[in-house]
Amino acid sequence: MQLSQRTIQALGKLVTGDEKLTPYRSGPKLVAFFNELGCNDLYPAGGGFPSRWTFAEEKLRELNGTDAIRAAIAETLDPRVFLDFESPVQQAIDYLNKYLRFDEYEVVLEGDRIKIRHLQGASVELTHPYKNSTELTHVFIDEQIEKCERKIADADFDGAITNARSLLEAVLVSLEREMSDAAEEYDGDLIKLYRRVQKLLNLDPSRKDVSDSLKQILSGLVSIVTGLSSLRNKMGDAHVSSYRASRHHAKLAVNASKTIADFLFETNAYQNKKNPSDAS
Repeated sequence: MQLSQRTIQALGKLVTGDEKLTPYRSGPKLVAFFNELGCNDLYPAGGGFPSRWTFAEEKLRELNGTDAIRAAIAETLDPRVFLDFESPVQQAIDYLNKYLRFDEYEVVLEGDRIKIRHLQGASVELTHPYKNSTELTHVFIDEQIEKCERKIADADFDGAITNARSLLEAVLVSLEREMSDAAEEYDGDLIKLYRRVQKLLNLDPSRKDVSDSLKQILSGLVSIVTGLSSLRNKMGDAHVSSYRASRHHAKLAVNASKTIADFLFETNAYQNKKNPSDAS
């Protein structure tokens, strides 16, 4: 999480309490505050401590771009800090959000918890033909779309990757059931499931009537599905992660899942209007 210098200055005033929207922190309390975030400073007993706002801004700049800057915001706006304070926490949140929005973030209070959200989620929009359906699998698709967006916004990138795979699984299961009376029970093998749906939609890249360029794209979809399956295992929150996911990883996974799902829905709709042997 990278903040602009203007936002750092605004946050510094909340950390110190100089804006009078948050409780006042003395020099020793500021040292303790930042030491809780991973710094290692001592308050000088004989004087020589810089001005409080200078110290706070210097420490925030050191933390900028790391997870600790999120923790600094969350700790500063922790509702428990405001239990005996004259101003409500929402006033401080509103003040900081005026600056954060230029960095494409916002702070929200959900219950008693502070959450920091990115204002831009995944960019690919996905609509599907099951909207307003009460069938459980169709409801699950809507839930996964919402969770993908929310988890990217909440910086839960591992969770977004897990939901990206779950979204694609639900779409494939729904399409297979719609197109085949003999749909198999899904056994967790995403690649095998995709290949079955691929065949039902006449999207097999080995077809002789398909151009070479389209064959490459269709083959690439198989590679993406394979990647989503393994990426979820390595970075998702369903298992002990081998790698730590970042925002761009989560956006890639979510947008890839949505793009494939959208293509499959469009292909199914197209082929419902034509003889499947004529479509691809």
